Amino acid sequence: MEKTEKTAFFNVQGLCKSYTTSSTSIAVLKDVSLSLSRGEFLSIVGESGSGKSTLLQILGTLDDADQGSIHLNDVEILGLGASARAVLRNKQLGFIYQAHHLIPELTAIENIMLPLMIRGDEKKSIRNRALSLLERMKLTDRADHVPAHLSGGEAQRVAVARALATKPRLLLADEPTGNLDEATARSVFQALRELCQEEQAAVIMVTHSSALAQATDRTVRLHHGSLQPQD
Repeated sequence: MEKTEKTAFFNVQGLCKSYTTSSTSIAVLKDVSLSLSRGEFLSIVGESGSGKSTLLQILGTLDDADQGSIHLNDVEILGLGASARAVLRNKQLGFIYQAHHLIPELTAIENIMLPLMIRGDEKKSIRNRALSLLERMKLTDRADHVPAHLSGGEAQRVAVARALATKPRLLLADEPTGNLDEATARSVFQALRELCQEEQAAVIMVTHSSALAQATDRTVRLHHGSLQPQD
């Protein structure tokens, strides 16, 4: 699929991460580098324990690297302080996980509205944005349902909509269909793909599904902490 822009806006260089115990040091990431263009959908595959989730945590500024740099729109984000990272996550990054992590007491529309309310957007625009995302996710009739009254696929669609509510430039997805059956996983992935294309959001998705990985623009493999092109 043709990319909307060829110039990389997200650049990662030389990321290294180790965890030290009382007796040894375990290298989880070894000199990881990658770049992403606007609107590009990249999948990362690899065996369990290869460091995929750790990599996403660092890319999302939720963890620190021992070495390396991450530039988003030419800003080095690993050097930002805690408050600046929080603002960055709210304005430019979106997150989807294997478990939807919806707030159980809130309805579908309220879950989508939440990050915009935290940002302090105007109330009417918040609701309109959430309603638009529900419509595009074909969930308008589920707007007032709490997560317990949604199917697994519906809840994950709400999680996708919530992640895109703030119009992030980069979406980080960690096994977003891992808890779903194959047919539902395909449906949620397609909804994610279409909405991200509409929103012009780039995506980095960790997945164990070779079928879903093949449906993305590009795939890389994380093996023993190092990134390799996927054949």
